[in-house]
Amino acid sequence: MTSSDPALQFGSTQRIGRVLAVDTSRVYIDVDDHELLTRVSVGNLIAIQGTIAEEFLIGVTERVTRQLREEALLHQEDEKGVIPVGETNVDAVRVVLIGTYRTREGDCRNVFKRGADSFPQIERSCYLIEGGNLQRLMALLGKELTEEKQLRLGTFALDRNAVAVADGDRFFQRHASILGSTGSGKSWTVALILERVNALSYPSIIVLDMHGEYAPLAKDDGFAAGLRVAGPGDLDKPGDDVLFLPFWLLNREEMLAILLDRSDQNAPNQASRFTTHVRALKSATLRKGKNDEVLATFTVDSPIPYSLQELIEKLKDDNTAKKPSTVPGKSTMIKGDWEDRLTRFIARLEAKVEDRRYGFMFQPPDKTMRYEWLQEQAVRLLASDKDHPGIKVIDFSEVPSDVLPVMVGVLARVVYDVQFWLDPRKRTPVAIVCDEAHVYLPVKETTDVIERRALEAFERIAKEGRKYGVSLLVVSQRPSDVSRTILSQCNNFLVLRLTNDQDQAVVRRLLPESMSGMTEVLPLLDIGEALLLGDAVLLPARIKLDRPSIVPASATRDFWTEWGDQAPDPDGIRAAVETLRRQTRPAANSDSSRSI
Repeated sequence: MTSSDPALQFGSTQRIGRVLAVDTSRVYIDVDDHELLTRVSVGNLIAIQGTIAEEFLIGVTERVTRQLREEALLHQEDEKGVIPVGETNVDAVRVVLIGTYRTREGDCRNVFKRGADSFPQIERSCYLIEGGNLQRLMALLGKELTEEKQLRLGTFALDRNAVAVADGDRFFQRHASILGSTGSGKSWTVALILERVNALSYPSIIVLDMHGEYAPLAKDDGFAAGLRVAGPGDLDKPGDDVLFLPFWLLNREEMLAILLDRSDQNAPNQASRFTTHVRALKSATLRKGKNDEVLATFTVDSPIPYSLQELIEKLKDDNTAKKPSTVPGKSTMIKGDWEDRLTRFIARLEAKVEDRRYGFMFQPPDKTMRYEWLQEQAVRLLASDKDHPGIKVIDFSEVPSDVLPVMVGVLARVVYDVQFWLDPRKRTPVAIVCDEAHVYLPVKETTDVIERRALEAFERIAKEGRKYGVSLLVVSQRPSDVSRTILSQCNNFLVLRLTNDQDQAVVRRLLPESMSGMTEVLPLLDIGEALLLGDAVLLPARIKLDRPSIVPASATRDFWTEWGDQAPDPDGIRAAVETLRRQTRPAANSDSSRSI
């Protein structure tokens, strides 16, 4: 077959029936070939003759039905004129239109595009796309993509010989989401995408790893850089792979979300004094470093180091300071404006500072208090060269759950802010992989004040990030618990097996109405199978994902098998208890990881 030959060539043996009814994007087919119907299943492709001979409308099978009906068999009338009554098959297929194929469009041959340019007419012939026609159509879908733009994900379930590719630009430009129940293959899918991206010259992806499952990607034979937010055991001698997120990176609202009790009647006074002193301390840092240009325009939210101890001392002075009496003729001192109003705020702040669990924020090493430290960390996170692997895996597993949303949001906000203020001529795009997104990006109606801060940061990225080269890849096993605003901004979906009705309903609402029927197959998908839909692909399809070369540490344990042949290790259990008390990871877990 030459490039000028039609990709779709049908004969009478592929004709399944004729158009019986048309309802906007859905077409109802009256089946003539009852034997051919046995080869049709949900998800198969059907070609419907268009208004011209060179045009076919392409649809995905949504429903296949067969009914038995009694009717007079006129062609079996006997010599006495008796017409017998018998059962006949009444077969029907319902398809949803997804695209248009033309053998010729202007000077171009074999053109496929999304959407239907017209509606099929009644009685038009319909054909089952299979065999060579299917392979040629699948090849046609990726023809418009140059090899550099192709994001190879696996093979089509309809034809395992046809490679499933997505447009890499569109996949990340418009935000993407990977959704699936536990054990469906989400982590493998993320690892596969990271592996494909790593083949590019200058990739830039930050993986927010909630459980340390992507650590194998940062081992000696991996391709990513491994970082982990400092745990209690890292404060005295932090390794090269340890990341601190010092308190001065947090803006005013983020700090108050952690420290302020909004139910306290003195909360407004506490917030006011905190804001005043932080701004003054940041101003002092700038004056000391002779950063006059920044001093002229900075705000209380500007990420500038300041002394936490000096802040506490100033708050304590306010809390105990008295003022002279305003009564004429009296020189006595009376209760100050802030006296005893900051006691609880100071207590909460000191408790956080002394708690080693929050050491990554409130007990950072001296080097993080340097003015230049933030520039160095920004380069560490965003650079992609021989000294800085382009893919960074950041382990948040030791961050306390009560501040996890804020800290994840802080990191994302800093990345976005740097991109926002970067000279557009020097800006390169970066993607943030939000693993276990339901943990820190919940539905807004259920959020507390801490979770709301993270939501604000990520929702801003979801709405405006593509303008400044920041994309999100949202990964979750519970889409019903993830922010609707963030999911609605995703235009590409890899949906693996979903068994929960509420999660399926969320996916259904995110898709165009014409595509909602495809979600019926979600509970039936095999491990590593997914529905691929969105702007990055011309044809929504069920695909079998490739296996990544480096598998994440998220494999499901074989309970029955291990109960049968693996005894628990008492010494290992005792060691785990001591590790729990010590809050320090075994050295073997971190020595073999690559760091930057």
